[in-house]
Amino acid sequence: MLRYALIFLVIALIAAIFGFGGIASGAAAIAKIIFYIFLVLLVISLIMGLVRR
Repeated sequence: MLRYALIFLVIALIAAIFGFGGIASGAAAIAKIIFYIFLVLLVISLIMGLVRR
C-alpha cells in the first residue's frame, strides 16, 4: 500500500511540474486537477496503509 502512495506522489509531482511550470495554459488546468486527484489518493493510501498495520 505504501508503494501505491509513493507512486501517487510521484505522479502528482510530475503533473505539478508540467502544469505549474507554464508550459501551456491548457495543460496547467488539467495538471492542477490531476495533481489534486492524486494528492487525495496519496492521502487515502497512506491512511489505509496505517490502518491495516
